[in-house]
Amino acid sequence: MISNVDAAVETLKQGGVICHPCEGVWGFACDPFNESAVKRVLEIKQRPMSKGLILIGSRAEVFDSELENVPSELGIKIKDSWPGHITWILPNNRFPIWISGDFDSVAVRVPDHPQSRDLAEKFGGPLVSTSANRSGLSEATTFQQVSCQFKDLVDVIVDGHIGSSTGPSKIYDALTGSRLR
Repeated sequence: MISNVDAAVETLKQGGVICHPCEGVWGFACDPFNESAVKRVLEIKQRPMSKGLILIGSRAEVFDSELENVPSELGIKIKDSWPGHITWILPNNRFPIWISGDFDSVAVRVPDHPQSRDLAEKFGGPLVSTSANRSGLSEATTFQQVSCQFKDLVDVIVDGHIGSSTGPSKIYDALTGSRLR
């Protein structure tokens, strides 16, 4: 079903899985605290839970709990990079294992895509947002690709377009500064 942001948020609140456009690719989204929804995303992607998932928020304050665990200068640097096409790996102290996987950290971002931020804002908290693709295959970059591949596997496809970025976000480990993707 093709939908607007408001209807997609209701689907998310009811434990559904959606596809939505982001900065450079389409993504799957769900409530990170709903284990069955997250497992459904992992099943669609054919991705092991051990790898962990990226979360998005509408603004940096959504991740204040995680930012408390990094030096203040680094926290300022991270906040200054958002909204942006940059995901940061931060110490995890509140997200369940089905989000963090085999790690003591969590990947978080405030996207540089107004519709994605609006989705998270209206949802009222962070959302899983992982590229719409099967593991090892190319990410969906068009509505047509998402619709053809996943329309029968998700509850809603949000009407919209990806931003001008290319590919998935860059990922940095906040504590080491190393680029992971």
